Amino acid sequence: MNLQELYNWIFHQNPDFSGLSLKATGIVLGLVLALSHLFAWLNAEASIAIARRFPRNRTWGIVILGICLVWSLFLAAYMDMGEFFTFRRYLLMILPVTFALVIMYVPEFLAVRALGTLMLLAASPVLHAAFLQPQISRLLLPILAYVWIIVGMFFVGMPYLMRDWVTWATKTAGRWKLASLAGAAYGIVLLVVALVNY
Repeated sequence: MNLQELYNWIFHQNPDFSGLSLKATGIVLGLVLALSHLFAWLNAEASIAIARRFPRNRTWGIVILGICLVWSLFLAAYMDMGEFFTFRRYLLMILPVTFALVIMYVPEFLAVRALGTLMLLAASPVLHAAFLQPQISRLLLPILAYVWIIVGMFFVGMPYLMRDWVTWATKTAGRWKLASLAGAAYGIVLLVVALVNY
């Protein structure tokens, strides 16, 4: 499978609209949500420390922004741009320059801004996987995707909000564990529904 075929598969651009399935997406996201939140619940002290350091962690910011750059280059290279296809090469040149400029001149809360960008990018494949699927339970995926979109926009534009949210959530161990259990529960429900109903 070449990269164009991979793009068509992820975003259901094949003539028969085949591609990334609702079931596979549900299973992967369910596992990621359940395992990550269970880890945060079982290892509250360590995960709280990680969460508190994350907003100003420059290394994580560069790593996540690098992932966003690769993802954006992939989209720009293979998406159908219609009548704007002549701008493709300029876009492919602008993206790495923008990456470098953001790292150099927007150091404040870089990790949060990068995470917000990643959330915005990740929402699209999830929405494509659930698009026009008959099961009502498919809404578990779009709900998650739209939460990512809304929160992602705030993280990019108002990154200090993540610091405030983390401060509130980590004020007590009980509050952190409750939030972790809520995330794990959503992941488990999504996983079970994906295995049984998708």
